[in-house]
Amino acid sequence: MLIKVGNDLFRILELHHLTPGNKRAHIQVRMRNIRSTMLADHKFRAEQDVERATLDEREMQYLYSDGDHYYFMDTSTFEQIHITSEALGDSKNYLIPEATIRVEFYDVEPVGIELPPTVDLLVKETVPGINRATASAQVKPATLETGLVIQVPPFVNEGDTVRVNTETGEYQSRV
Repeated sequence: MLIKVGNDLFRILELHHLTPGNKRAHIQVRMRNIRSTMLADHKFRAEQDVERATLDEREMQYLYSDGDHYYFMDTSTFEQIHITSEALGDSKNYLIPEATIRVEFYDVEPVGIELPPTVDLLVKETVPGINRATASAQVKPATLETGLVIQVPPFVNEGDTVRVNTETGEYQSRV
């Protein structure tokens, strides 16, 4: 969720609704400033109004990354834009070249991306599994093509393609 406080845009990272005893309820929020990438903790009272930022979404194709910038191309106008890695956050771990995703814009400024629920990524490196080790649920670390490290079952090998949940970053299945 993106909110506007003053002239700044903030992305909500954590939200807790608190109702302490006989006091008034409030919402404790941890948020990141989109433009300056600074983290902030803020307490909103129940009677305080907050403006939710309206975003436009455009379908774009991820092209490549060049150090700190990630480049996208609009599929209808072929216009290219770049988004910094700070604005993308953990979403950059799920981007593969030529993937079509939705980019969120506030006015003309790109502020983030909306990922699909799952992505299929190639396993680049993992240790071999232990045969017949079924006494408990075994997992092992695997490095994927984007550099993301997740825990996978022992039957997943290098070169396999796995489906990863983009919200939790967890292994879902082998493809």
